Amino acid sequence: MKKRSASSAEILNEENRQRNAELNSKNSANNLRPFTALENDKETGTFKNLDQLPSQQGESEAKMGRNIQSWRCCRYQALPKWLQDNEFIHKGYRPPLPSFSVCFKSVFRMHTETGNIWTHLVGCLAFMLIMIYFITRSHEQIHSQEKYVFSVFFCGAICCLGFSSVYHTLICHSEHVGKVFSKFDYLGIALQIMGSFVPWLYYGFYCETFVRNTYMVLTATLGIASIIASLWDKFGHSRYRKLRASIFSAFGLSGVLPAIHFLYARGFVNAFKELALGYLLSMAVLYLFGAYLYAARIPERYYPGKCDLIFHSHQIFHVLVIVAALVCLRGMSLLADQALSENLC
Repeated sequence: MKKRSASSAEILNEENRQRNAELNSKNSANNLRPFTALENDKETGTFKNLDQLPSQQGESEAKMGRNIQSWRCCRYQALPKWLQDNEFIHKGYRPPLPSFSVCFKSVFRMHTETGNIWTHLVGCLAFMLIMIYFITRSHEQIHSQEKYVFSVFFCGAICCLGFSSVYHTLICHSEHVGKVFSKFDYLGIALQIMGSFVPWLYYGFYCETFVRNTYMVLTATLGIASIIASLWDKFGHSRYRKLRASIFSAFGLSGVLPAIHFLYARGFVNAFKELALGYLLSMAVLYLFGAYLYAARIPERYYPGKCDLIFHSHQIFHVLVIVAALVCLRGMSLLADQALSENLC
């Protein structure tokens, strides 16, 4: 009996050892299988497991691209900080669109920047056409000297309106791109103000070379100072909205000094007749009124959420800028005719 029990115990122990060996071999085989497959893949150069990583990345990029292409307008609260500018406009914003092509395609969709883009884009094209018509007239109709003087105004207006349109198109691309093109936008404003002053000063003091050149140097100095201020990185921040409006308004009001000079030298009646002062004042009122609406955010301040897509302050400001430029062009034309026809020199 003792021999039988001993032999049966040995048999059981042997079976347990075999079972444990089989389990260990299975576990080790399962643990080694991925590494063995990878080594085999290295030998064949396929790298099947590693290839899944770039394919997944490509799928995510393609998905992101599709999301950008099919973007939807969002509310103010959903925007990142760098896109939040006017809390009185509640909805209709473009989300960040980190693609230049998608940004430019967005001009054909309705959102908060659509009016800002198209008002100045149409204005830019209109002044381009007027400039082409003006400079292509024959020498008998318009002398070369007059073409040069008026071209300063046209170039300033085209730069201002063109830069503004591009800026409002690309503002949602990224924070960096928005900051870069905001500087072009402010540069365009300074160029338009300078370009508007040059013909007025040139023909208003047509026979007074020293006085004319002095005022032109003053205008250029103030313009350069405005441009330098606009290159400051924080200048485009929403908290400096009133500062921006104040700087460019002060630059525009610098034209009051030569106007007072002309009033004193020629008299009130002649100032309106010879200097076309009525047009100059009208231009100044339009610019200042537009800047005031822009800084005060009127009318959306009093009707929050009602002027999200049309008739908000920035759009009204854009329209008034174009009207002021047209008034300026009309006044300069009358002033040039007056100075050249009388030949006072």
